[in-house]
Amino acid sequence: MQAELIDIRNHLANFPPFDEMSEELLDRVVSSIEVEYFRAGSPILEFGSPNHWLYYIRSGAVEIFRRSGELYNRITEGDIFGQFGLLMHQKVRFPAKALEDTLVYRIPEETFRFLFEADDNFADFVEVEDKSRLRSALSRREKSNELMTSRVTRLISREPISAPCTVRLQEAARIMTDHGVSALLLMEDHGDHPRLKGIITDRDLRTRAVTEALPSETPVCEIMSEDLITIRASAFIFEAMLTMLHNNVHHLPVMDKREVRGVIALADIVKYESQSSLYLVSNIYHQQDVAGLKKVSRDVPDSFVRMVNEDANSHMVGSAMAGIGRSFTQRLLELGEEKLGPPPVPYCFMALGSMARDEQLVVTDQDNAMILDDSFVPDEHDDYFRALAKFVSDGLAECGYSYCTGDIMATNQKWRQPLSVWKQYFTDWIENPKAEALLNSNIFFDLDGIYGKTDFAEELKTLVAEKASNSQRFLTMLARNALNRTPPIGFFRSFVLEEGGQQRKTFNLKRRGTAPLSDLIRVHALACGSRAQNSFERLKAIGKTKLILDDDLGNLRDALEFIAIVRIRHQALAIEEGREPDNNVRPEDLSPFERSHLKDAFQVVSNAQKFLRFRYNAGVGRNVQ
Repeated sequence: MQAELIDIRNHLANFPPFDEMSEELLDRVVSSIEVEYFRAGSPILEFGSPNHWLYYIRSGAVEIFRRSGELYNRITEGDIFGQFGLLMHQKVRFPAKALEDTLVYRIPEETFRFLFEADDNFADFVEVEDKSRLRSALSRREKSNELMTSRVTRLISREPISAPCTVRLQEAARIMTDHGVSALLLMEDHGDHPRLKGIITDRDLRTRAVTEALPSETPVCEIMSEDLITIRASAFIFEAMLTMLHNNVHHLPVMDKREVRGVIALADIVKYESQSSLYLVSNIYHQQDVAGLKKVSRDVPDSFVRMVNEDANSHMVGSAMAGIGRSFTQRLLELGEEKLGPPPVPYCFMALGSMARDEQLVVTDQDNAMILDDSFVPDEHDDYFRALAKFVSDGLAECGYSYCTGDIMATNQKWRQPLSVWKQYFTDWIENPKAEALLNSNIFFDLDGIYGKTDFAEELKTLVAEKASNSQRFLTMLARNALNRTPPIGFFRSFVLEEGGQQRKTFNLKRRGTAPLSDLIRVHALACGSRAQNSFERLKAIGKTKLILDDDLGNLRDALEFIAIVRIRHQALAIEEGREPDNNVRPEDLSPFERSHLKDAFQVVSNAQKFLRFRYNAGVGRNVQ
């Protein structure tokens, strides 16, 4: 092959859809290509005119227009255009003009048709628009991961073993032994069909019966667990894994409506989930001091990397890491209470930010607060809670969760207050919004009670859901704050990079990618009165209200997933190479596939911010680079 053709071939092989094409097909493309040059401002395709070529940009930039003359897109090196005309009767649907001096490769219609029939990936790519290509790219990843495509029923190997909730301890133990199970479902009469009332496990028998020396004739209902966490029979295995992580349970009854289909255990999921984040969580609760927790925390990066290498999606990774973070926090609170004695009044320890949203990664700090019972008397009780907060915060720092630079921690007395004070905080933020106060309090609108009297946190969620949707001024100011951080994409679909400092020539995937998305999704969710915290769950809630069109919701979901996955893989690669993980990425370190689809995703964010500005009359926010 001539040197010139080799150069063309190598360039094509760096960009989709040619990057996944077989060598034989790629050679066929290269042999048919014609090269053409267009000066800046010159037309390339005019609406309605015949078109028999697929265009590939080697260098330069091209503007694509709608038939009305409205600008539709700007594309650059490695992008293609003209495909829609070839698919629709060889007529140009989207006019094109050279924005700057541009060199293109023209692929003839005959070759295009051959590729369309011979290569499914090529056909999928050219049939969908930029935003839909994100969905296509993500669906390929999902199909490769059994956790995301296998239902929990696949793990059920036997009929559920159950007994009436009136059964005695000795009989319950005998039933479990005879059937070789570690959990027994306990049923109560309910008309023609018994209903699931509770569950008892081997651990319950040891810790609640044997340790307490209960008589063998004690009714099992006295020690069974009620208010069970269950999972739908239609759920995927990854959903079961996240449920176990979030709630620290080792057995999940699988329900088909009100019927019990079976029980899945921790060991069942571990067979599919070799990265063992569930084992890591279990190990955390066996530690007896901070030193032990610190030692276990060294396994967190490896667990993170294994999940990434097994193609877990961002929701799985974020939820698993948040579950691990919660477990460290909960065990530290247990150890703190053992050291300081029982709390003088009830309290709730609250996670904020990414942990509350189930979107935590390995590069994170601690954001938390305490809600105290209204019987709290500062002079009598605060010494205890201040000491407990310090014990937990210092312990988290030992385990790799750095102190919050903004001092949003329970060690700060302002964020260690009775429930009534917290209700007043949120009421003031919503009913009397002030720009600076909201900028600093954004994080409190992502909250989750993780220990103690968690009903306190649920009361705050209810208050926010009721008040926020009725305060247009609050939503406007929150939307304005959400516009402060913009995606790193310029006028010509090129990346906008940091210009100075240590992060020169990079862009921050959190500050300029996932954070703007979670900010704008939060505004819409609060406007809908949703209590959801996770960004993907918030999108579901928004979809039910039709505030955003289904197609636009899908684009937001895909953009969030893709940006998060690139960020996750960037951190995992740093860990594997022995470097300190961060959020700052250099474009040249990304694959052509990642660069291309990140541009698509950032464009979705930019469009979503325009809608946010319009929807809430937010004007122009302060631009924080």
